[in-house]
Amino acid sequence: MISKSTAATRPRTIVTADPELDDLNSMIRLLLHSNELRIEGLVYASSRFHWKGDGKGTTFFQPDREYAEPQTSWRWAPGERFIDDAVDAYAEVHGNLLVHDSGYPTPDALRAVIREGNVAFEGDMSEETPGSRLIADVLLDDEPGPVHLQNWAGTSTVARALRSIEERYAGTAEEQSVREAVSRKAVILKFASQDGTYDDYIRPNWPDIRVLDVMTMAWGYIARKVALPEGAAMLTADWMRDNVTALGPLGALYRVWGDGRQMVPGDPTDYFHTSGLSRQELTEQGYWVWIDPQPQGEWISEGDTTNLLNLLGNGLRGHEHPSYGGWGGRAVRTPNEGPDTWSVLAARDAAPDGGTPDEYSVVRWFADAQREFATRLRWSVTPEFAGANHHPVVSVSPGLDLRAAPGSRVAAHADVEDPDGDGVALRWWQYREAGTYPGTVALQGADAAEVTLLVPEDAEPGQTIHLILEARDDAPLPLATYRRVIVTVA
Repeated sequence: MISKSTAATRPRTIVTADPELDDLNSMIRLLLHSNELRIEGLVYASSRFHWKGDGKGTTFFQPDREYAEPQTSWRWAPGERFIDDAVDAYAEVHGNLLVHDSGYPTPDALRAVIREGNVAFEGDMSEETPGSRLIADVLLDDEPGPVHLQNWAGTSTVARALRSIEERYAGTAEEQSVREAVSRKAVILKFASQDGTYDDYIRPNWPDIRVLDVMTMAWGYIARKVALPEGAAMLTADWMRDNVTALGPLGALYRVWGDGRQMVPGDPTDYFHTSGLSRQELTEQGYWVWIDPQPQGEWISEGDTTNLLNLLGNGLRGHEHPSYGGWGGRAVRTPNEGPDTWSVLAARDAAPDGGTPDEYSVVRWFADAQREFATRLRWSVTPEFAGANHHPVVSVSPGLDLRAAPGSRVAAHADVEDPDGDGVALRWWQYREAGTYPGTVALQGADAAEVTLLVPEDAEPGQTIHLILEARDDAPLPLATYRRVIVTVA
């Protein structure tokens, strides 16, 4: 199988993560999509929820969050290796994955970029670490284009890397040019601020770096509050068993309710390994019950997955600009936060009924992303290409970036093949919120290979109209390939 993407087209990314069970789950998904990314670093990081300790009892307390005694470590297991464990499981199935896409990196290539970052205590950026040095080296290399810095934990390791660059070039003739180059290159993705280093250091000292806050409920512990019916069905124990946990070493590593495992033994906040106990009963056992317990085998969380979803090579081009949207949601500007800051939570997409449900820009794609996850787990246990489903292959002519004058007609034609011989249904639709033309355009042939639209007479030069093509096969767990056509008004 030839990979559907080349190294040159894969987004570069570094992931920093703390040992939360949802980070483990997101790491498993990341590895299953590693054929679509250039993973430059997998870095252990700290947060206000997890730190390793420095052996001196150093910590960092918030006034409303003091513990009974200073902690040498907090929710960090001795010899923590959850990233290594995930890569070890990936190594067991790497041969099968290559059958389905030749672009999967070797386990040794992934192991070579695992580092420990600034984990001594919350917000630690006191000294350089192997993880911070790796980040600084990538930001300073000669390769053009963005590097997506995913912060599944706090930002302290990224902050330390930026501080090291600042200190290295302070007072030199290169200082300004290096600062500008790094600010263009770095793209910070973060699930809120899980320590104080973004607000205290990065934001005031590196204001020109693009920052996307990808915090949502949609992929987290409270996903049930916003999930659409189709997505909610994929949180159930039956769906998780049939499509995730029963599928090989990576599926077995994935955390679900009542699986009998804790990331850190004795963790008073992690009662997810239990089942059949009420909130009151868990409280009486000494747990801090912050989410209602769910039935055994159900979904727990992948809260940090919104960091990675828009980087994937599904054709939605979500990594090209925060406003485009994709599996990880669409973001809108937050000018009060900085000159190039964006928030997914603040976006409002319209549902088919005209309403704007919470996080619809994310949950509208949830089912497709889950089917993709389940399919890739099947790849991991299927040694023959014919034994699993694969994406439709799509090309669009005359291209994905078109220019057209007001009043003119634009036609786009899709050529589609399915490597498994499945039937493929096509659907074109306008992603109105992603474009800058504020109105709706009529489409002719929205369910055909060729679609035509009339650029409205009131469209102004420079405005954009975004068309999404969905090509979905008819397999039992259908896979979708997308193409985004952007029409710029001439």
